[in-house]
This record gives sequence, structure tokens and C-alpha cells, in this order.
Amino acid sequence: MTVERRKFLKTAALAGAGAGIAAPAIAQSSPKIQWRLASSFPKSLDTIYGAVDIFAKAVSDMTDGNFKIQTFAAGEIVPGPGVLEATQNGTVEVGETALYYFWGKDPTFALGTAIPFGLNPRQQNAWFYNGDGNKLMDEFLKGYNLKGLPGGNTGTQMGGWFRKEIKTVADLKGLKFRIGGMGGAVLSKLGVVPQSIPGGDIYPSLEKGTIDAAEWVGPYDDLKLGFNKVAPYYYYPGFWEGGANLHYIFNLEKYNQLPKNYQAILDAAASVSNIWMQSKYDADNPAALKSLVANGTKLRPFSQEILEASYKAAQELYKELSAKNANFKKIYDNMHEFQNNEYLWWQVAEFTYDNFMVRQRAKG
Repeated sequence: MTVERRKFLKTAALAGAGAGIAAPAIAQSSPKIQWRLASSFPKSLDTIYGAVDIFAKAVSDMTDGNFKIQTFAAGEIVPGPGVLEATQNGTVEVGETALYYFWGKDPTFALGTAIPFGLNPRQQNAWFYNGDGNKLMDEFLKGYNLKGLPGGNTGTQMGGWFRKEIKTVADLKGLKFRIGGMGGAVLSKLGVVPQSIPGGDIYPSLEKGTIDAAEWVGPYDDLKLGFNKVAPYYYYPGFWEGGANLHYIFNLEKYNQLPKNYQAILDAAASVSNIWMQSKYDADNPAALKSLVANGTKLRPFSQEILEASYKAAQELYKELSAKNANFKKIYDNMHEFQNNEYLWWQVAEFTYDNFMVRQRAKG
């Protein structure tokens, strides 16, 4: 055997040994994992719930099927409001929810979804990803054994369905309005009587006159739910949800046990879901709104008087909450400063462009 041939065989053997060592290392970084995801939403909300299927598929695709997440709608494992607790205690590894549902535990939760006169969807993404939003929310969620990732946005919501016209602040007094969270707390300062009613009970409550008004999301979802059949006036904007953000929340212990590449994949899949949800609502809402108006819906803007009074009430509420809740104050102050800077930029280019284009459309 020549010297050259011996060298070749030795090199090949070492290479083969190296390959044999590397294979288990790769396998360890891509273990087979099966998780369960519980959503706070029913399957009938094919955009909000549909996002979880987009998320789960992306995770599976990016791991060659090694990391599978089985998705469950509200009520299939736990009721919608039970998703946070179920994820905390490890009944499920991940949940899809709107954090503001839990503002009764701590008003800080609402800052992860939407607050009255808060960030719009673009600004929220900027705050979460390139501001301090994700970091601050994770610091807060850690106290609940949770890790969070933005998973979608409804866009600016509508102001809801009313059985009668609402023109002044006086018209709000005594109004029984299905609205939750901080929106209800703000409007209660103006005489509204907030009603907490599950989505499935809104239609019959409006039809029977048990409530005078109800808000949900926007044209696409509202048309499917048939609210236009029982309340003729459709108001805008939903100033309490300038951009309602949905979150994936993960059991922190389970999340921390994942390989780093799987954590990165969850982050990437949540981003895919985030983009998909917003774009689907943006694509589907125009046709739904046209259909509603064509079938008799009376589209109305909230008056300047109502908007200004609501804005003033919101600022009063934030001062009250900040005075007694350090977590809320820390995150709200950061968000508010970010929002001020965003609107400095918005009024220069974004608003000017959009305002011009809307006027051009009105001219035909």
C-alpha cells in the first residue's frame, strides 16, 4: 500500500468518525416534541382562530415535522377565559389569547393587547419588535410563569352596533353596552353601563333589547355574526382598540426547556401568524363593509364631542392606575412616549399620504 493511499484511508476514516459524532448532536437539537395549544376563540372566527393553524403548520414545516403543536378551540380543553391559567400550570404548553381579557387580575395585561387611544397596529409592531414592548411584557409575564410572543392583530376595530343613534355624551348615559376591559372602564366614566357578555350571547341580547349596543371586532366578523339584523347603527372607530394584538403565551418552564433553535422557530412562526392575521382582516373587511351598507346598515362616526370626552376619561384612568400599580406605570409610560414619537413621524408622511389618497378616492 502506498503512502498516499494510507493517508487517504486515514483521512476518510476520520471523516466518517466525525460524521458519526455529528449525527447525534444534530438529532439532539431537533428532538420530537408534541405540544398542545388552547385558544380563547372558537373555530367560527376563522381569522383569529385560523392564525393558530398557520402558526402550528409553520413550526412543523420548519422542524421537518419533529415539533408538532395540536390546536384546540375554546371549550375543547378549557373555556376561553381559562387559557392563561391552563398555560401557567402546564395543562397546555401554549395558549392563544388576548391578554386584556385578564386585566381584572392586573391592568398591566391590557397593555399587551390594546388600551383606549393606544397604539395602532403598525405602531404596536414597532414597539414590540424594535422598542421595549416585548422585553417589558416578558418581564411582567415572567411573574405568571409565562413567555409571550405577538401572534396577530385585528387592525383598528369598529365602535360597535347600536339600536339607536348616539350623537352626544348625554346619549351615553345609562346605555347598556357590551364592552369589556379598559374600554368599559373609560366609558363608565361617561355614564355607560358596561356589560360582560360572551360572543355567542351578543346576538340574542341585542335582539331582545337586554342590551342597547355591542362591540365585537370589525366588518368581516360582524357580518358573519349577523349583528346588522338586530341593530341598525354601526359606529366607528373603536377607539378602545386602535390595534387589538393577540398573543401566544407559553408556559415559561416548558419554553426554557426547548433547544435554542426551537425557541427561534416559535418566534419566527409567531411572526408569520402575526402578519397573516392582520393582512387577512385588511383584505376581507372592505367587501364585508360594502355588503353591510348595501343591506341597510347605517354607518356613523362617533362625534368629536364623544371622542374628546372619552380621551379625557382615558387619561384620568391611566393616572389612577399608574398611581397604584408600578408595573402598569412602567410599561404605560414607555408605550406612551413611544406613541408620541410615532405620531411625530406619522403626521409628516403616513397621515399626509393616506389623507390625500382617501380624498382622491372620494373624488372618484
